[in-house]
Amino acid sequence: MHHPTTLSRRQWGRLLGGTALLALSGCATPPRPPLRDSISSQAGSDIAMLALSLLDRSYVSGGRGPATGFDCSGLVAHVYLEAAGIRLQGSAASMAKLARPIDPADLVAGDLVFFNTLGYSFSHVGIYVGDGRFVHASNPRTGVRSDRLDNRYYAARFEGAKRVLAQGAGLAGRG
Repeated sequence: MHHPTTLSRRQWGRLLGGTALLALSGCATPPRPPLRDSISSQAGSDIAMLALSLLDRSYVSGGRGPATGFDCSGLVAHVYLEAAGIRLQGSAASMAKLARPIDPADLVAGDLVFFNTLGYSFSHVGIYVGDGRFVHASNPRTGVRSDRLDNRYYAARFEGAKRVLAQGAGLAGRG
C-alpha cells in the first residue's frame, strides 16, 4: 500500500499534465518559485520585518535582547534567532568570516551588510531590509535605526554584503 503522499507515475503524469494545461490556458497567476527559494524569501522577509519592529530600541555595548538593548551583532543574532530559528554568535567580524559573500546588487531582505566604522575590517553589521535600507544598532545616542546604504557615511565605510540564508552558508546552527 502506498503512503498517502506518494504518487504513482500515472498520478504524477495527470498532475503534470494538468499543470501544463494551466500554463497553456493563459492563467494570470505566475508559476510558483521552487520551495527552497520561497522558504529563503519568506525567512528574509520575516527577518526584515522583525528588524524593523525593533527600531528605536536602545544601543548597549554587548546587548543581545530587547529588554537590555542591542549592539550591532547582538541585534543581528537576536533577529535571526527569533525570526528564522538560526543561531548566530560572535562579533560582526566573526559573522563576516562565515557568511557567504554576495554582490551588493543582489541584496535581498535579510542579507547582512558590513562596514568598517571603528578603524578595522567588518567592525559593524546591519540587516538589509530592502529599498537600499538596512537596520542596525548604531550607537548609544541613536540606538537601533534604519539608514540608507548610499548614505555618505555608510557608503564610504561599506565593506560588503553577505548571505546567511542561502544553502551552505556554514554560519548558522538551528535553534
